[in-house]
Amino acid sequence: MLNVENLHVEVDGKEVIHGVNLRIPVGETHVLMGPNGSGKTTLLRSIMGFSNYTVTEGQITFRGRDVTNLPLHQRARYGMGLMFQRPPTISGLKLGKLLDVMSGGNPTKAHEYAEMMNMNSFLDRDLNANFSGGEIKRSEVLQLMVQQPDFVMLDEPESGVDLENIVLIGKAIAQLVEKERHIVNRKKSGLIITHTGFILDYLEADTGHMLCNGEIRCHGNPREILKVIKERGYQECIECAII
Repeated sequence: MLNVENLHVEVDGKEVIHGVNLRIPVGETHVLMGPNGSGKTTLLRSIMGFSNYTVTEGQITFRGRDVTNLPLHQRARYGMGLMFQRPPTISGLKLGKLLDVMSGGNPTKAHEYAEMMNMNSFLDRDLNANFSGGEIKRSEVLQLMVQQPDFVMLDEPESGVDLENIVLIGKAIAQLVEKERHIVNRKKSGLIITHTGFILDYLEADTGHMLCNGEIRCHGNPREILKVIKERGYQECIECAII
C-alpha cells in the first residue's frame, strides 16, 4: 500500500524528517508513537502532500505509484485520506454540504454515516464552528467514512475525546480499516499517531513505530513498545535502537 524510502522533509527551510523508511502492506494498520515535536504530524502531512512540507530527498510510493511530487488533491483521488489533529473552522461551509459533495452523488449514504456517528444535528452547521473536541473528531472520522480512502492516516484520534466518544470513534476507525475482515481479505490500510495508546483498546494494530527527532528508532509489537514507553520513557527506545 505505502512505501516510504529515505524520506527527508524540510519545513520553512529546516529539515524535520531525516531519512525515514516505512512500509505498510495492504490490509495492515500501523501506529506511530513518539514525543512531542518529534515529527509525527510532519511525516503524515508529507505523505499526504501538503505544499509547505518540502521533500528534499527520498521517495513516497503509494500502491506502486510514485506520488512524491504529486499535489494533495491527486493523492486523495488515488485513495489517501487524513484525519487532522486540529482541523480548521471553515465559516460558510456546512458539514452536510461537504459530505454531499464527498459522497459522489450518494447523499443517502453520507447521512447514514452521519447517523452512525451521532452527527445528524451538525449537518446544517458551519464546519467545526463551536464544535467540542469530541465533536470535531467525530466529524473528521465521518468525512473519512464518506470518502472511503484505501489508506487512512489519523493524527491522534483519541486526543481531547471523552470515553464515550472514544468508543464510537474507535469502532468507526476499525470499520474504516476493515478490522472485521480476515487480514487476507482486507483492502485498506492505516497509519495512526497515538500518544496514549487508548485507540489500541478498540482496534488491533499490526506494527508500531517509534519516531524521535525525525527518525524512526524502533519497530515492533505496538503494545510492547507502548509498555516500554510508559514504564521507562522514550529514551529507553532510543538507547535500545542505538545499541
